[in-house]
This record gives sequence, C-alpha cells and structure tokens, in this order.
Amino acid sequence: MEKEKLFAAIAENVVEMEEEAVEELCHQALDEGYDAAETINGGLIPGMDQVSALYESGEYFLPEVLTASYAMNVGIDVLKPHIKQEQTGEKIRVVIGVVEGDTHDIGKNLVRIMSESGGFEVNDLGRDVPLDDFVSAAEEMNADFICMSTLMTTTMGGMKTVIDKLCEKGIREKYKVMIGGGPISQKFADEIGADAYTTDAASAVRKMKEIKGVL
Repeated sequence: MEKEKLFAAIAENVVEMEEEAVEELCHQALDEGYDAAETINGGLIPGMDQVSALYESGEYFLPEVLTASYAMNVGIDVLKPHIKQEQTGEKIRVVIGVVEGDTHDIGKNLVRIMSESGGFEVNDLGRDVPLDDFVSAAEEMNADFICMSTLMTTTMGGMKTVIDKLCEKGIREKYKVMIGGGPISQKFADEIGADAYTTDAASAVRKMKEIKGVL
C-alpha cells in the first residue's frame, strides 16, 4: 500500500479505537519496508492528535481517549523493536516525567521510547510526579537533562517550581531542562528559564543530541 494511504489508515483506526486493525497495519508497514519511527510519527501520532481534537471538541470523552491510546500502544509495541538504534557514544542521561497533578503520559512515553532508541539512558519517573522527585532523581542519576511534560494549564507552574528548586540548591547549571506538552510554548519556556522546548518526540531527541553536540 502507498505509504501515505497506509499511514492514514493507521491514524484512522487509532481514532476508531480498532486495536486489531492498528496492529495488523503496523505489521504491514514493517513488511512493506517502511521505517518504524516514521510509521509512529506519520500514523500513530496523527491518530492520537485527532483523538485529542475530538476530546477537546466534546465529541470524545475520557473512555474513548483511553481506548484509542490502548490502540496506539498496541502499534507502538509492534514497531518499537524495529526502531533503528542510533548510538551516540557516551550515553546521554535523561530524567523524564509528567509533572505533579497531571496523569496524561502519552507524549512523555513517546519521548522515552524515541530517547531509548537513540541510545539514551532514561529514568522514567512516570506521571503525576512530585516536583522534588525530578531534582532528587537527576542528582542520583547525574543526569544531563530533566524533561517535564504536561497537558494541563493548571500544572504548568510546576515546571517553574522545579527550576526554582534547582536554583535554590545551587545546581541549576548542572542540568539542561526541557519542557513540552499541549499548552506549553517557547514563550512559556523562555519565561520560566527552561533550556529547551519542543513540540514532538522526534524533535526532543534531536534537540538533546544537538545540545550535547552529538549531531
């Protein structure tokens, strides 16, 4: 099947919450020689973007969003083992999580998957992460990056709190702080003093490599 049509079909079946169809189409993409990461970015993620839009418009509710995310995750499970490993030499160490008060972790999970596929060492703190845990985990791991995400405007302030905690401890310069998520913008990143902001998982990995000088 033509790549664009196949990716559109994957996206459509994510929206329709058809797990078996998503699984079958992702296997088909691999069989036809399409790149696994490109299939995620061109099929699965646009599907979830449509689901998010339907949720925001009131056409979908939380049960539909969760079921669609299960369908997407089935596709990711098929594709993840086939993502090309890109070793970066010295491992880039990353602490990542969804800030306290937010349980939306699809975007965060995609960044983790793409980071691990890029050869990064990743400590995934999960979702609804207490803000102090970002700092303690970064210290314990001797991380290069602290990556935070949220899809809620009410929890955005937690990102600034983490940066403030790093400053208070006198360790702000040890870490690069990257933020992302639906309501986040470059303007907000600049306002709170974050080092980087990206709009998607592939850009996040590329930005971290760029900052570490391995691109």
